[in-house]
Amino acid sequence: MALIPVHWWTKEVHSFQISQDKFKKQPWANGVVLLSCVVVAMLLANLPFTKVLYHNFLHTELTIHIASPDGLVNWFFPRGMTMEKFINDILMVIFFFTVGLEIKREIVCGELSSFKKAILPVIAAFGGVVAPALIFAVINRGSLAASGWGIPTATDIAFAVGILSILGDKVPVSLKVFLTALAIADDLIAILVVALFYGGSINLPLLAVALAVILFVALMKRLGEKRVGFYMVPAIIVWFLFYYSGIHATMTGVVMAMFIPMEARYHKAKFHRRAKILWEGLIEAETVHTAERFPNGPERYYLRRLSSLTFKTIPPSYRLEHKLNPIVNFAIMPVFALANAGVEITDPSYFNVFKAVDPALGSVGMGIFLGLVLGKPLGITLTSWLAIKFKLGEMPQKATWPMLFAVACLGGIGFTMSIFVDTLSFVGPDIDPELTQQLRDAGKIAVLLGSLCAGLLGSLLITLVAKLKNKTDSI
Repeated sequence: MALIPVHWWTKEVHSFQISQDKFKKQPWANGVVLLSCVVVAMLLANLPFTKVLYHNFLHTELTIHIASPDGLVNWFFPRGMTMEKFINDILMVIFFFTVGLEIKREIVCGELSSFKKAILPVIAAFGGVVAPALIFAVINRGSLAASGWGIPTATDIAFAVGILSILGDKVPVSLKVFLTALAIADDLIAILVVALFYGGSINLPLLAVALAVILFVALMKRLGEKRVGFYMVPAIIVWFLFYYSGIHATMTGVVMAMFIPMEARYHKAKFHRRAKILWEGLIEAETVHTAERFPNGPERYYLRRLSSLTFKTIPPSYRLEHKLNPIVNFAIMPVFALANAGVEITDPSYFNVFKAVDPALGSVGMGIFLGLVLGKPLGITLTSWLAIKFKLGEMPQKATWPMLFAVACLGGIGFTMSIFVDTLSFVGPDIDPELTQQLRDAGKIAVLLGSLCAGLLGSLLITLVAKLKNKTDSI
């Protein structure tokens, strides 16, 4: 067998890494990875030789059991933790932490930083939440499925923005900014919905301790602490307190993200002053030790100092967001999709979202599908029209109402947050666990179908509106 030359192998590995980096930088890459994971999850959950292994793996217990021989000590920590709950209650904390950082950035210095910038997307996001919730509530009123009204209210920013990037210049830049800001505001509303309506019974003493820890973190930030490590230990403590107090544990990520400093340890003038001193030292070290290989000992010292200086001049919030985004997009979200999109199709009628409404169970599929495909665009467009008519907001530049409606259809891509809310829904004393699982499985299928149809409908309408506009302009 012929040996592969080392230089050929290293060249191929290097080119693969470059291609991988280019792929990750594409705005649609996250959506492609998530869709692939959905397909894999559905196969794992339904193929005869993998479905048992798949479900057993998700229900594997991860609880630490500490017991003494005399039986006086018998602790389970954390109680009830499985692989599925680990993904949904621990890994998703990192996702919500990143979302919190993005929301904070947009509020402080982005598209939500002023009343004029924020008002139209916020009003539109509110309409895009209320309309699908109402549609779901009307269809499922008085049924066991009524608690799932929050499922069709979310917008998946990754998919929506990814599709806009693929469509290129067919959509005005102002509408791309509008949809991005709307999705961020929508995330914030979805977080509030989860925190207020999808937690358990509240343990007030534990919640009071959690609030005391949060106040301590706020005081620490107020005193000017900018080292990220000092915020991590309180975050872990708050997670445990939320987990056992009835507040959904993922809210820890959002709450703690709000306290991560957006101010750098070194301000601009101090950075320039120190950088100049270090640069002059680096040049001097080079002229003194010209015979030595670069970088020599003194040069390495100044380079390390420059590296430390630039690191501390970037605010902690930006550093964390930059580091966590690839991890969230290409590790945590795919794992979440693999764990939650795998629905075992025991009842093919799940795919018939328009099946007759059952008075007792309700019609989860119809409520979610119509909420995403109709409720989202109608709610976004109607509230935007009202805001502009009453001069609360301004129409995005170079935008038309047909194009705004077409873009609003992309708001119906619920996917990640909708599936997450689905995993929290349909719990109560009147619903047995088996029925809960059936409702959740039907909900997940409806989320996937509704998100797919919303994406296709939005893309088709954007293409048609752009073509009509080009024809009109050419006349």
